[in-house]
Amino acid sequence: MIDRPSDSGERPNARTVESYEQIADQYALETAGSGVLASGLSQLAETIPGGHVLEIGSGPGWDADTLEEAGLTVRRTDVTQAFIELQRARGKQVDRLDVIYDELGGPYDGVVALHVLQHIEPDDLPGVLTKVAGALRPGGYFLVSIPRGEGAAWQVEESGTSYFRALWTEAEFTAALARAGLQSAWADRAVPDEERGWLCV
Repeated sequence: MIDRPSDSGERPNARTVESYEQIADQYALETAGSGVLASGLSQLAETIPGGHVLEIGSGPGWDADTLEEAGLTVRRTDVTQAFIELQRARGKQVDRLDVIYDELGGPYDGVVALHVLQHIEPDDLPGVLTKVAGALRPGGYFLVSIPRGEGAAWQVEESGTSYFRALWTEAEFTAALARAGLQSAWADRAVPDEERGWLCV
């Protein structure tokens, strides 16, 4: 179900984080072993072997596990406390990081943000991308995914939890990356069709 964003003054990102606080364990179970966008992880590991990577929005940490198994060093971060605690219970080191307001540190060989930036308001995206570009060493790589489409709305689940999602066309998102000083070196387009699904760059 899709609902229009509220005009109440509540920040969509804060409301989305609160939703993830409520369903972190369920989300971890549903995404365990997921192969979604796995080609991007493999591409990054091959491009910066042994590199130091910042992951924004690590969630349960499955993607970080994959990158570490491939020989990369990953700084795991998330803004959702429930995900941080879940990973720490797994014995992982995780930092709390809000990509909108916090400094990212660096320089890193790579930055990863998969299934994350759709929750960022369009007006905040340029600042986030500029931060990412500034956190990369010269010649570093940013692995990012975004759902293709147009517009922004609330997605309300049967449980009552809601998530802000901003969709981008490939041309719009590529242009936003370019304005931040980032250029596409590789791209993968997940189905279902030419205009929808996930873009991984």
